[in-house]
Amino acid sequence: MTQEKIAIQDEYAEEFAWCYGCGRLNEAGHHFRTFWQGEKTRTDYRPKDEHKAVPGFVYGGVLASLVDCHGTGSAALALHRKNGHEPGDGAEPPRFVTASLHLDFLKPTTQDVPLTAIGKVEEIHPKKWKVRAEVFASEECVVKGEVVAVVMPESFLKA
Repeated sequence: MTQEKIAIQDEYAEEFAWCYGCGRLNEAGHHFRTFWQGEKTRTDYRPKDEHKAVPGFVYGGVLASLVDCHGTGSAALALHRKNGHEPGDGAEPPRFVTASLHLDFLKPTTQDVPLTAIGKVEEIHPKKWKVRAEVFASEECVVKGEVVAVVMPESFLKA
């Protein structure tokens, strides 16, 4: 696997790799994977038939999950880069959780097309990052969202 093909989620420690949206160890999950695309971030996903709201259209909860995990993954990429690292260099990346999630559904999302989330990351505090995301179904923007992500508290490990 070349460095460009390694997603930030591929680098999460095992105890952090169980998220239903992006956890590589959650067999039932979506397995969202987030990469750099220039100075922006990208997550690609193809919804499955069981992700429908009504025949022909994607359930909004899947879109929310995509924006949520894309946001936390994007924040992890940004802080990892700020710390002098990139996915694949052997350094364990930071792990984030969602402090807030806002979505605007712009159009119904057709079921049978690939989805692409594109994010722009902005640091707002050393432990808090804002990610603005747009989700495209083919070339059409169907969702705009914003995630405020915070570095995962150590107390999560003690649960």
